[in-house]
Amino acid sequence: MNDKLYSITELADEFDITPRAIRFYETKNLLAPQRAGATRVYNYRDRARLMLVLRGKRLGFSLEDIKEYIDLYDAERSGTEQLAHLMLVGRRRISELEQQLDDVQTTLGELRKIEREAADALTQKGIDPEKALLDIRSKLAMETA
Repeated sequence: MNDKLYSITELADEFDITPRAIRFYETKNLLAPQRAGATRVYNYRDRARLMLVLRGKRLGFSLEDIKEYIDLYDAERSGTEQLAHLMLVGRRRISELEQQLDDVQTTLGELRKIEREAADALTQKGIDPEKALLDIRSKLAMETA
C-alpha cells in the first residue's frame, strides 16, 4: 500500500479538488512530489500531507499554520511539538470562531429588532406586514424579469 504512486489527476479526483489547487499547495511547499520526466508523481506521504492540508483548510487554519504543523512532524518524529502546535492553533481557531459566533448573534438580534420595528410600523398604518412582504416580493420579481 505504501508503494502506490498517484498522478495529480488521481489525487484531484479522490479529494474532489482541482489539479491547480494541488499545484498551488506545491508552490507553498506543502507538497513536494517526485518527478517522472515532466509528470508529477505522488506517494502515500504526499497523499497524507494533502489530507492534512485539506482538513486544516476545512477547519479554517491558515496555510502557514498547516505548513508549520506538517514541518514539525518532519523535524521531530516523537510528535510532541506537533501535538502542542495543533493545540495552540486549535485554541486560537476556537477563539476566533467564538468571536464570530458572538458577532453573528449580535447582528441577528439587531436584524430581528429592525424587522419587528418595521412590522409594527406597518401595522400602525393599518397594513398587514405579511401582505406587504408578498407585494414587495412580487414587485421586485417583475422588475428583475
